[in-house]
Amino acid sequence: MIPTVLVLWEEWADTTLPLPGYETAGAAGADLRANLRAEDRATGFTLDPMHRAIIPTGLRVEIPPGFEMQIRPRSGLALKHGITLPNTPGTIDSDYRGPLGVALINLGHEPYVIHHGDRIAQAVIAPVVQAVFSVADVLGATDRGEGGFGSTGKR
Repeated sequence: MIPTVLVLWEEWADTTLPLPGYETAGAAGADLRANLRAEDRATGFTLDPMHRAIIPTGLRVEIPPGFEMQIRPRSGLALKHGITLPNTPGTIDSDYRGPLGVALINLGHEPYVIHHGDRIAQAVIAPVVQAVFSVADVLGATDRGEGGFGSTGKR
């Protein structure tokens, strides 16, 4: 079954921009676009180095129960300009109905201008399994045991 994500435009949004879409047949992520407010469309939004901002998409979504929308960085923006997500991947839950914004951070050395309609992130629709959490008296033993960050060493 292919899940259907329902999309609602915000009242102020530019509805001539494409909906999220897959650029190739094998793409896992659908590109999300910056849908800037009218007053920012001509000049774009400047994201200074080491600053964060939520960039609007102009969308609200209804994700089917049992799925989530993971928001991930675009590799080209990250490599070329240092533009990424501070909470990658971000999760949009199936019961969220608010505006879909993308939290971006500029880890580069130069200000970066986000233009109206730019592809700024990817949305991956993934199944969700909810677990039951239960208190135990003891946890099962493993070869790794309590080894944490870096405990397996570098070979």
